[in-house]
Amino acid sequence: MKRVFSSYNLAAAHHARNLLEVEGIRSVVRNEMLSSAMGELPPAECQAEVWVLRESDLHRAEALLRDSFSAKPSPAWTCACGERIEGQFTQCWRCGAYRA
Repeated sequence: MKRVFSSYNLAAAHHARNLLEVEGIRSVVRNEMLSSAMGELPPAECQAEVWVLRESDLHRAEALLRDSFSAKPSPAWTCACGERIEGQFTQCWRCGAYRA
């Protein structure tokens, strides 16, 4: 087994595991319960970790997670009503229209 991801955020660790599982890469989340020991253990010890079960999947898993967690922000867009909207938003605040 090899570690491919770690985070203080348990939801992020499970999201990473789910991304791998969808691609057929078997993995497990370890240290899930250590966040309750925050303050008692050194911070690095309290991170949830995602481990790949087969070493042959290691490079594919690392590439998949790197691409998934380093997404570039969407460019800004202009609504039909003329309002300029930042890329992370899919709906115009002014008229309620969705990005086309």
